[in-house]
Amino acid sequence: MSQTANETPRSTRSRYERPRRPFSILGMILGLILGIGGTLAYTWLLAPVEAVDITPWQMDSEGRAAFTAAVALAYAQDGDLPRAVERLVSLRFPGDPIQGVADVACQLASTGYVNSSSGLQAVRAMMHLYQLQGRSGCADQLIPAGGGPIAGVVELDLPTPTITLTPPPSKTPTPSAGQATPTPLVIIVPTSPPQNDFVLVGVTTACSLERPGVIVVEVYEANGATGIPGMEVRARWNGGESRFFTGLKPGRGAAYSDFQMDSGIDYLIDLPGRADPIQQPLSAVPCTTPNGDRSVISYRVVFRQAA
Repeated sequence: MSQTANETPRSTRSRYERPRRPFSILGMILGLILGIGGTLAYTWLLAPVEAVDITPWQMDSEGRAAFTAAVALAYAQDGDLPRAVERLVSLRFPGDPIQGVADVACQLASTGYVNSSSGLQAVRAMMHLYQLQGRSGCADQLIPAGGGPIAGVVELDLPTPTITLTPPPSKTPTPSAGQATPTPLVIIVPTSPPQNDFVLVGVTTACSLERPGVIVVEVYEANGATGIPGMEVRARWNGGESRFFTGLKPGRGAAYSDFQMDSGIDYLIDLPGRADPIQQPLSAVPCTTPNGDRSVISYRVVFRQAA
């Protein structure tokens, strides 16, 4: 059969006249790779996801150690063993939770964590907790016993009473009256632990619908960056008070603690025996969010260890 004049032989067709695929497989693969890579770079580097309000066992090893220290320090303050055990169980230690405390103390005592006074205090609090329950760990050998008030040597000059000799009624030589030579008396006097060794850095306010009427208290070492877990915080109001501890809110850091206010009540915040109360009471008063919504004002109170 002969071809018509308008027909073009198949072998002589231009490549531009061939039917095209609706998409390129290679382009799709490259686009998928670039999309996944860009998403990972954004979430890991530019806007990493912060874990908030997680359970203790979901934290990383550093967070779990800080939480354990906070539990031990809180137990050293309130002596509530059932509550301490309940908190430790939430960490899901493999096996005995009290022995888990000993293992964490051993780990921290083997590092530079104990080079700071707050770190050493935390490890000793953990040792106190597990030793009372008959457990042991390598911290028992790495950390010296003690940790209480340091005894200071005070030298006092105490006057020695004058001794007067009365001559007897005889012809024997009369001893002359004299005074004994004063001798300094050395007395060991235990020195008191330092008081008010934390200072108030500042108080800031916030207004949001997510967390209305909350007092956030954070406690840091002298460098202002390292949080201290297990610090006792006190909120006082007319006719009552509440005590709570830093480092017991997983995912919010070792320095963090918070307290929920009741509307219309004024509160004073301090670190009992460690820092003076704030001068201005904090009141749970209404506020307006940046979006125009009504809420209750919240506060952030920051204390820092005195240099």
